[in-house]
Amino acid sequence: MQRLNDGAIRVGLVGYGYWGSKHVRVLACIRGVRLTVIDADPDRLLEAKSAFPSVDLATSLSEVSDRLDAVVIATPPRSHVPVALEAIAAGLHVLVEKPLATSLEDAELLVGEAARAGTQLMVGHTFEYNPAVRKLKQIIASGELGKILYIHTARLSLGRYQNDCNVIWDLAPHDISIVSYLLDSYPEMVSVWAQRNFGDVHADVAYLRLDFPNFSVPAFVHVSWLDPNKVRRVTVVGDRKMAVYDDMSDNERIRVYDVGVSPSVDAVDTSHAMPVTYRTGDITSPYVNFIEPLLVQDTHFIDCIRSGHPSCTPGERGREVVRVLAAADRALETGVCTWTHPSSSEVASLADGAARVQVAS
Repeated sequence: MQRLNDGAIRVGLVGYGYWGSKHVRVLACIRGVRLTVIDADPDRLLEAKSAFPSVDLATSLSEVSDRLDAVVIATPPRSHVPVALEAIAAGLHVLVEKPLATSLEDAELLVGEAARAGTQLMVGHTFEYNPAVRKLKQIIASGELGKILYIHTARLSLGRYQNDCNVIWDLAPHDISIVSYLLDSYPEMVSVWAQRNFGDVHADVAYLRLDFPNFSVPAFVHVSWLDPNKVRRVTVVGDRKMAVYDDMSDNERIRVYDVGVSPSVDAVDTSHAMPVTYRTGDITSPYVNFIEPLLVQDTHFIDCIRSGHPSCTPGERGREVVRVLAAADRALETGVCTWTHPSSSEVASLADGAARVQVAS
């Protein structure tokens, strides 16, 4: 890696849109980073220069790839792979916004090419860098909640409809990565219900059920572009206590509820008695030293480049989340629960079914 005389890491931000502008704001305040904003739209470049006068500008990655050490890719999902492959071929370290790719084959290609090139490939699973999510993982690991019975997540809002993906591929990567991080495991099976209410192509509301190895803990993921309230919530239900992570809360992002139920054993007249007894106790909110997750993530990316250490969210993690999303596509198409690692016969059956649909149409 050819460094500048001052030792700065030269980073190109590809795609100055909604998320790209957030990355620029964060990267611009990290010491030792020299930033170039790359976008084919001249108006967006002017906007970036107006907001951040110190950044350099370029209209394509090829213009400046020989003067960079790394890139952050914040373009629409379908362009992630070609841009990342160009960067990897140029020997650059790469941070790709979620999802890593829009197919499992492409995700595996990126992981393989980065390994062959010896470059860092990191995926933007931002919530794994959220101090509240990390605190929730500590609470689960401590055993305070007891045996985890199930996890429920909700990621809802009105809008930000996408042109190139449905609501599952847009929003669910966050929750799949959060739940997998909390449980240190990836789902084995996926079932899906989804509905398209507006537009001609993409579902805008969906529910996913994720089953983990040995069916130990199910997780339920609710995502929607069509909800009156903005919700970013994870509920973890244990047999001793329950915890809620609410990302929309200003000062109590995590609450631990000392509540639960137990089978009723004292009822005399069981025909009229409740089948369970209820226990209620304190609600506590542990202190979380909150730091912006995107700042934590992007700083970690720069640190990994400097040190050569692998990131906490390498391309392999992004690939596994894409694997779950691909299984969700199959589950949505077939209407049945689908393995995330399908057998060769299942793959052949799906391909044969798709071919018959094309012939019929």
